[in-house]
Amino acid sequence: MSENFIEDEIMTVSEVATYLKISEVTTYKLVQEGKIPAFKIGRHWRVKKSDLGEFIERLKQGERI
Repeated sequence: MSENFIEDEIMTVSEVATYLKISEVTTYKLVQEGKIPAFKIGRHWRVKKSDLGEFIERLKQGERI
């Protein structure tokens, strides 16, 4: 697989929660508040893995959530 494909991977809220090692409830809250960039397909939230990387970088730079 190419590196761009992995970065463009679309993740579910459950997958994001597992990746960040936080609860699904917390993940839904962060998504609904717009703190984790996400989009909806029907009734389901999805997150681009590359956007999640940007979120992590902001946290590393001291941004509070």
